[in-house]
Amino acid sequence: MLVYVIRHGQTDWNAIRRLQGQKDIPLNDFGRSQAVANGKALSGILGTTANDFDYVASPLGRTRETMELLRGAMGLEPDAYRTDARLVEVSFGDWEGYTIPELKLAHPDKVKARKAAKWDFIPPGDHAESYEILSWRIGAWLSSVERQTVCVCHGGVIRSIFRLITGMDKEEAADIPIPQDQILRVEADLRKAEWVDTISHA
Repeated sequence: MLVYVIRHGQTDWNAIRRLQGQKDIPLNDFGRSQAVANGKALSGILGTTANDFDYVASPLGRTRETMELLRGAMGLEPDAYRTDARLVEVSFGDWEGYTIPELKLAHPDKVKARKAAKWDFIPPGDHAESYEILSWRIGAWLSSVERQTVCVCHGGVIRSIFRLITGMDKEEAADIPIPQDQILRVEADLRKAEWVDTISHA
């Protein structure tokens, strides 16, 4: 199973490190340029095999716009892809819309608890999730993949993929940087997930 995984482009909330979660925040202009650049790089990677891949995105607006810009840059029909609700970002519950410094002022004990066990921490609020809970639905999605796939999703989803595919320690997976201008190549059968050198393919 070969999957190319791309995080959505930057939003204004990403730029100021505001917890986004499942809030439907649109891309900013820089994020749109990242999506186009990733599309050009992916076109170079896939070449004539691009139409052989399944294309799937999280249903949130920022991932769908990224996918459409990416496919357009590849010379493919922008909206010829599907969505899968299992790929939506982790829910930060009541913390969505706040920065960590803001939360430290209001809830210092809970922020301290999150820092001590980030992978397993569940924020307050209905439907909030830990990264561990997120990984359950991402694992179910990975098990359902039946063909070569291009996936546009979120930072938390990619953290889960690293842990599920490579066995990465949960503390490392919770904090590993997840860039928005790179492409992750996942080979599940080989237990490999590695960032591609996109510059040479742009």
